[in-house]
Amino acid sequence: MAENNRKNDDSDILVTLDLDDGTQVECEILTIFTVDEQDYIALLPLDDKGEPNEDGEVFIYRYHEDEDGNPSLDNIENDEEYEAVADRFDELLDEAEFEDMED
Repeated sequence: MAENNRKNDDSDILVTLDLDDGTQVECEILTIFTVDEQDYIALLPLDDKGEPNEDGEVFIYRYHEDEDGNPSLDNIENDEEYEAVADRFDELLDEAEFEDMED
């Protein structure tokens, strides 16, 4: 489902997602965070030029690593779980904005 890459011009880690329709989307990892002892990953889709999308769309998935440290992503199937995760991600964005204002 996902493949890790590194940009040549900086240290941002990119993930290539294989979508259900057979297309691929390259995404920048925004953050990995935990809700109720489960890890999640927030991904920012990039356009054909490698720039962040204009519409503010973010993909959020369950995140796991196997014993060798290989990552895997799973869809969030439960609406209640998704709402809790989306709320926590919004809180993280608010915290980051507040920290930027203080600087």
